[in-house]
Amino acid sequence: MRVLIDKYVPFLEGLLDGYAEVSYIEPEQFTPETVRDADALIIRTRTHCSPDLLKGSKVQLIATATIGTDHIDLDYCRAHGMRVVSCPGCNAQAVCDYIEEALIETVPQFEQPYGQLSIGIVGAGNVGKKVIRMARDHGLRTVVSDPPLNLTGDVTECDIITFHTPLTREGQYPTWHLCDERFLARCKPGALIINAARGGVVDERALLHSRHPFVIDTWENEPHINRELLDRARFASYHIAGYSIAGKRTASRLCAKALCEHFGWPVVKLPRLSGLPHGDNEPGWLRRISDSLKANPTQFEQLRKDYKLR
Repeated sequence: MRVLIDKYVPFLEGLLDGYAEVSYIEPEQFTPETVRDADALIIRTRTHCSPDLLKGSKVQLIATATIGTDHIDLDYCRAHGMRVVSCPGCNAQAVCDYIEEALIETVPQFEQPYGQLSIGIVGAGNVGKKVIRMARDHGLRTVVSDPPLNLTGDVTECDIITFHTPLTREGQYPTWHLCDERFLARCKPGALIINAARGGVVDERALLHSRHPFVIDTWENEPHINRELLDRARFASYHIAGYSIAGKRTASRLCAKALCEHFGWPVVKLPRLSGLPHGDNEPGWLRRISDSLKANPTQFEQLRKDYKLR
């Protein structure tokens, strides 16, 4: 039995070694050659599970320590009997905290109190629900759009718009380039756009050519980000909105649990949160992250790897 684990999925080292041959590897080391003899993979968004990677392998289970699965070819996996497990909701609070920090940094620039501003929330899932509550606690008027949930508020009338959807290209409500040139043209002048969902939800070319200020955490073509967009961003980060100790621990626990249940192993226990060191979560942490990325734009991936969980 062989298991490959992305070395940047925390808290798992040594926990499964008694049940299988476990290798902790860099994301770029997930290749057709290394995957061929693996029975299970624990990955992040940096590993694209396409037919090119999986063809001819004996993989039975792919557990991704992320909310989304757009980096996995689900149709191929289903057709070849590969079970896919994700961790919806695992980092919802962390993303909500990111949005709150973005508001703390940007709302003063509107020169109006919270009670006179409105926020449009696109997507009312695990993250969106928390953002709605947080925004209302701050006194913001909330407008919610989530057509699959029959929520059809017009967010384009709002002062701030934040996206919390999966990335989909098909179906009745595709989210690929949901925020495009036409969407932005309908928005209030000066409306702040926040994208901490998936890179492709916002059309970066359209955003760049609009006059809207923005905060951006997720990008198209990561880690090769648009430098002009980076320069224009009010605040920018390297896809770490959901990076918290609690969120990562939950994702790691769910991935380990999925493997144990699938292969009939005793379920392992992860270390407790109390006493674990955390990174920078002092006021202004988003500004400091943004400054570091703008000073080192070619180091997107390394900054992300080195980020200390808050």
